[in-house]
Amino acid sequence: MLHVGIVGGTGYTGSELLRLLLGHPGVAVSAVTSRAERGMAVCDLFPSLRGRLSLSFVEPTLEGLAGCDLVFFATPNGTAMKMVPDLLAAGTRVIDLAADFRLKDPASWERWYGQPHACPELLDEAVYGLPEFNRDRIRAARLVANPGCYPTAVTLGLVPLLEAGVIDPDWIVADVKSGVSGAGRKAELGLLMAEVGESFKAYGTGGHRHAPEIMQNLALFADRSVNLTFVPHLVPMVRGIQATLYARLTRADRQPHALFASRYAQEPFVDVMPRGSHPETRSVRGVNLCRIAVNEQPGGVVIVQSVIDNLVKGAAGQALQNMNLMFGLDETAGLISLPLSP
Repeated sequence: MLHVGIVGGTGYTGSELLRLLLGHPGVAVSAVTSRAERGMAVCDLFPSLRGRLSLSFVEPTLEGLAGCDLVFFATPNGTAMKMVPDLLAAGTRVIDLAADFRLKDPASWERWYGQPHACPELLDEAVYGLPEFNRDRIRAARLVANPGCYPTAVTLGLVPLLEAGVIDPDWIVADVKSGVSGAGRKAELGLLMAEVGESFKAYGTGGHRHAPEIMQNLALFADRSVNLTFVPHLVPMVRGIQATLYARLTRADRQPHALFASRYAQEPFVDVMPRGSHPETRSVRGVNLCRIAVNEQPGGVVIVQSVIDNLVKGAAGQALQNMNLMFGLDETAGLISLPLSP
């Protein structure tokens, strides 16, 4: 039995981790931490877990976590990097669901996250946890940087085209919409239902923190820097990300849909839909799945639609997928379910 801990168990990502872990046949949750809710029973905060978990929230201490085989950090950016070196030294492996280890350049981290990196010496070791492209390195990793939700949807939707060299790396547009749970579980005026409902807006048009992560990913597969226009939007739904991606085709002899069908044929959590399809976010609600549609318009433009549940394939589900790989478990363990409908 694999013993795991969760640091930061009170947010949407933490609660989603608990929901998935409690359904995993090979995992025991040993510790769930929260400074603010220390001493409260976890199921009192999350009644959906009643009868499934008897733990109470505890302080996040090295002593309390070092006995775990793996610790998940579902914490604000800048938190995990302060504890990770000591946990690794104690022999505990780590998956960070925040951004602390996603960017390889510490100067870029400081520029986008407003603080110096606490352990830049670990950035090269940290493995970017997108299994579809990094499976072998994840298996051997001590430290996995779980991808962001926007980068997951965009990267899965663009890499097959860049790998094959069939699009212009200097002209890529990512128009992406997210539900409000992507902003976290906090009391904020702009996230109230009365503010978000019956409305729709773009944000971060001058630059978003996920942009350098996406461009870092795409550059690896293009074997050069890319010119990406990335605009996120907030839509009045709880879960889901819809990424509509535009690129200019540079080769008429390759069929984009066929590239995707071939690239993802053996991937358990990527579904390439038939030509002419238009995937909906509700078709992946609650599951660790990315659905992709690939279409073309006259003039040599390819349009890729990529949808995920931001809390599952965009966060907690992908973290479980990485955990399974790290410990030699069936990659799909604890993750096979059907989307919620309606």
